Amino acid sequence: MGVNVTWYSHACLLIEADGTRLLVDPFLAGNPLAPISADAVEADYIFVSHGHGDHVGDTVAIAKRTGATVVSNFEIVNWLAAQGVEKGHPQHIGGGFDYSWGRVKLTIAHHGSGLPDGSYGGNPCGFLFSIQGKNIYHACDTGLFYDMKLIGEAGIDLAVLPIGDNFTMGPDDALRAVQLIEPRQVLPIHYDTFEIIEQDPATWKKRVEEATSARVVLLHPGERLEL
Repeated sequence: MGVNVTWYSHACLLIEADGTRLLVDPFLAGNPLAPISADAVEADYIFVSHGHGDHVGDTVAIAKRTGATVVSNFEIVNWLAAQGVEKGHPQHIGGGFDYSWGRVKLTIAHHGSGLPDGSYGGNPCGFLFSIQGKNIYHACDTGLFYDMKLIGEAGIDLAVLPIGDNFTMGPDDALRAVQLIEPRQVLPIHYDTFEIIEQDPATWKKRVEEATSARVVLLHPGERLEL
């Protein structure tokens, strides 16, 4: 069985490998594009990139219902524990950990991380997943930074990049990110959820494929890609 990636809109992904389900930034309730409800989604692990409400999302409710282990920075894991989440694994930027199903390293992300109640959310991050010989880089919410070139040296099979602008990289900087990372495939995310981040992904796909060797995969919310 391969590694499957389902996009639930915004920055929310479900990565499945050998029966293990990894859910990233589960913003479903209140998300106008979400194709699945927080009551229906399943997860063995939940990854939270930073403290903003559209990324912490439904983590507490899903973790309590499923018993999933939540992976995030130390501050967010502690905050979630105070909300009643029983299983948490803290990491920090630059640190990796070998799980039974693969390895995850936290990467730099240039963004904010204040939690919904105003608590300190530590540093925002991205995730570099290494699963069954495949490397998936989920940049999460970030601006462009040159160290993406170093992340790319791992050999990235799929780069998941925001293109929405205003709060994250826009189309121009996301194209530059592809040029730095040199991934085999790219999945654009974090667009069209709200009017302020509406974009034209088809035009972006054309620009990227003309300027790089990467293949851009456009998914509708709920669609799946097999690596």
